[in-house]
Amino acid sequence: MRTEREIFSELAKLCATPGYVHVVAGLSFRDNVVPHVGEMKPEDMQHMFSRSRLLRTEMSTLIGLLIKQEIDYTLPPQPVLKQHLEKTEALLEEMHHSMSAPMFAGLDPKKVLKEGFNPFTSGAALREPIFYGGESAYSFQYRDLSPRKYANDEEWLKANKGFSIATARDVAHAVATVQNEKLTATLNALKKTSPDNWTVLLAFIFSSEEIARKASLDEAAVEKVLSAFALPNGERNAGFTELHDFNVANALPLLPAGKGQFILFHIYSLVEALYEAPFYWMSADPAYLPTAMRHRGWFTEEFSRERLELVFGKDKVESNVDIFESKGKKVGEIDVLVVFGNRAIVLQAKSKRLTLEARRGNDGQIKDDFKKSIQDSYDQGYSCAELLLDRKYTLKDSAATEIAIPHAFKEVYILCVVADHYPALAFQARQFLKSQTTKVIQPPFVMDVFTLDAMTEMLQSPLRLLSYVSQRTKYADKLVATHELTILSYHLGNNLYLDEKYGFVHLGEDISADLDIAMAVRRDGVSGKRTPDGILTRFPATTLGRIVEQIEARPDPGTIDLGFVLLTLGEDTVIAFSNGIDKIANQARSDHKSHDVTVSIAGGETGLTIHCNYDPIEIAGPRLEWHCERRKYTQKSDTWFGLCILPENTSLRFGLNLDYKWEHSAQMDAKTGDMKRPAKVTELLAPSAKHKVGRNDPCPCGSGKKYKKCCLIR
Repeated sequence: MRTEREIFSELAKLCATPGYVHVVAGLSFRDNVVPHVGEMKPEDMQHMFSRSRLLRTEMSTLIGLLIKQEIDYTLPPQPVLKQHLEKTEALLEEMHHSMSAPMFAGLDPKKVLKEGFNPFTSGAALREPIFYGGESAYSFQYRDLSPRKYANDEEWLKANKGFSIATARDVAHAVATVQNEKLTATLNALKKTSPDNWTVLLAFIFSSEEIARKASLDEAAVEKVLSAFALPNGERNAGFTELHDFNVANALPLLPAGKGQFILFHIYSLVEALYEAPFYWMSADPAYLPTAMRHRGWFTEEFSRERLELVFGKDKVESNVDIFESKGKKVGEIDVLVVFGNRAIVLQAKSKRLTLEARRGNDGQIKDDFKKSIQDSYDQGYSCAELLLDRKYTLKDSAATEIAIPHAFKEVYILCVVADHYPALAFQARQFLKSQTTKVIQPPFVMDVFTLDAMTEMLQSPLRLLSYVSQRTKYADKLVATHELTILSYHLGNNLYLDEKYGFVHLGEDISADLDIAMAVRRDGVSGKRTPDGILTRFPATTLGRIVEQIEARPDPGTIDLGFVLLTLGEDTVIAFSNGIDKIANQARSDHKSHDVTVSIAGGETGLTIHCNYDPIEIAGPRLEWHCERRKYTQKSDTWFGLCILPENTSLRFGLNLDYKWEHSAQMDAKTGDMKRPAKVTELLAPSAKHKVGRNDPCPCGSGKKYKKCCLIR
């Protein structure tokens, strides 16, 4: 097998051949454009998940090598273009195998069986997932979060660059629009062009005048923005001699094409530079660097707070929470705290990036970067979670006002959030993060702001978001995907549940297509489904789904626990259970008596009894509690839930949660001897016994009207 250096050298020679710019254009069009007619559908995106598709890191490598010499725009014959394209793919595939070799070399048969064996902790083995790990952010997230990230740096940007970050964002948006229009126009033109002259390069070329017109901005202002992200004349990327060297094409993705024109092969490169480059500009100003660092930290915390407020409401989210001992000594600080019933989120934000040296495979630097960005964040979060559970500590908000919180938390979740794309973040967290758990403090959830943004966009309900966090952390050691968005997309479609028999599950990238489309519809105006078909479309339409919404509206600790349990149920179970609830509601409306249904859940570990009646609470409450106590005992469960609902609309009246260890009792044996077993879910799907209803009989729906004036005429 050849070395990376040898492969890189041959790839550089290929990129220097006359007209290679047309190969880059063709590859960019093939692997980054999603053509569709009408609404975008998952099948329109399938080629984006092909193994033959080049990742953006690979495309950036080609562009970085292309600009090492003056670009030759000569259009080679089509057979030559095809040969160059095939040779490019072969070299990049060989490069991938070469980079993967250290990882497989570590699979020593003698060591594999040893306890604690892990071949992925070396820097050499980590270079592959870092380079090929894919992108964690959508292009529109980079574009739209940039003004938020640099909102406090406007004065510096205007004084030193001559434009605001909002103007730069508008320019980037206009570039994307113009290129989309040009792609369509170019494809239409090719239909009338001889195949010998086919090229899509023109689709990637635009002028400052075109962008100014599209964005309705002054051309001089547009030129300042474009120049800030354009490769200077004479720049030949001399330092890019190995795959993980600094590649100027990433920082300056616009290639000058003469006469005020620029080439951009991928809009993603421009918006990523928009999100990241301004910080490096400001870092070069020693006097402003401390301010830039402070603003960067503020952004991560404030953005995280606002996204969680979208889900939980402002009254349940606090930022910059200080924890004090009784003597007034500060012992901890929580960046963002969420308290919802008997659940809490402790979020710690960091803005440390993975350095260039770490990307090269430097073991020490990889671990040092991880410690400063993730491990320190987690350690701080865990310490604060422990303090949160201790009554002797006091919490105060940013205004030094004491925060009253319940200390009897059922679960506390630690979220570690970073501000930027951190390559192979989940993979590195699995390898390096040293964490611990208790009965209350759950495993950590490590993510970037882009994942938090997508989670809170799609799961805009407290129980939904908390349930997902709970399930995701529960499967942290057995669930693997290229990035978090794939796992979130799977959850939206199928509910994140893994059978205990599976020790390791890998999710393919194509699973994220539904989420990709939904986010593009919501954020980028693409035509398609705003909500993937799954838990957000099917569950809310059921009776059980509506009950969960009512539980969420009044977060009582007892019913919140039930809400979590219900959200883990499969679709068939939900439908069957809802059917059972509808049956007893119909019966109660018809005869005005109390009716009930009981179902064992989670293999008998817990269960739910629902009473449906009009009885006063002082009667209905004790009756439900006594029923649940007996049912819990017969099932030998440590927990049992009870709900009382109204017959008219199955709305929630009240609920209870029995949570104590099961113990044998001769007295309870005597009191429960005649109890029937709880219903099986499949039995709830069986139709009710049919009987003939007379025209003048009360309608069985419980409306109080005669049958002939109610359901008979519907």
